[in-house]
Amino acid sequence: MRAVEAVVVLVLGITAVTPAAAQQPPAPTARVVPPAGQTTPTAGVAEAPPTEVALGVSLPPNAVFLGSFNAGQGQRYYLYGSTASFADLVTYYRGVLKDRGELVFDAPAIHMFDTGRFREETMAFPPSVTVKDYTWGGRGGYLNPVRGAQPARYPTIVQIVPATAGTP
Repeated sequence: MRAVEAVVVLVLGITAVTPAAAQQPPAPTARVVPPAGQTTPTAGVAEAPPTEVALGVSLPPNAVFLGSFNAGQGQRYYLYGSTASFADLVTYYRGVLKDRGELVFDAPAIHMFDTGRFREETMAFPPSVTVKDYTWGGRGGYLNPVRGAQPARYPTIVQIVPATAGTP
C-alpha cells in the first residue's frame, strides 16, 4: 500500500516541487470550468463537472471544480479547490466517509482516504480522496486557473479518484 500512496503523493507532489509548477495546472490536458457567471479565458468547450454520484463521494459545499486529468488505464482524477482549511476538509471527509484516513505526509500536509479496492491490473490509482494543504511553508495557496476569479488562490485542494474506471 505504501507504493500506491507514493504514486498518489507523487501526483500531488509534482505541483509542489517548484513554485511555478505549484501554481499552474498542466494546460494541455486540463479543461477548467469557471464558477457560475464567469467565462473561461481559454478557447474550446469547458469540461462539465462530474456529479457526486459519478465520483462516489460527496463534495464539500464550497468546492470548486478545477479540472480532470487522465490517470491512465481508463481512470481520471478530479481536482477541486476549496477555501476551507486543510483541517476542516479532513474533518469533513472523516465524517462523510466514516473513516479516519491516513496522514501520508506532515509537510506539506497530505491526508488520504481510501474509497475502494485497488486493482493493480485495471487501475492506475487507488480509488481515493486526497486532501492537500497548499499553504504549507508560507505559500499563498493553489492559484485559481480562472484569471480574475475569486478567490485568487485556494488554500486546499481535493483530489478524487473514483472507484469505477472511466467515470464519468
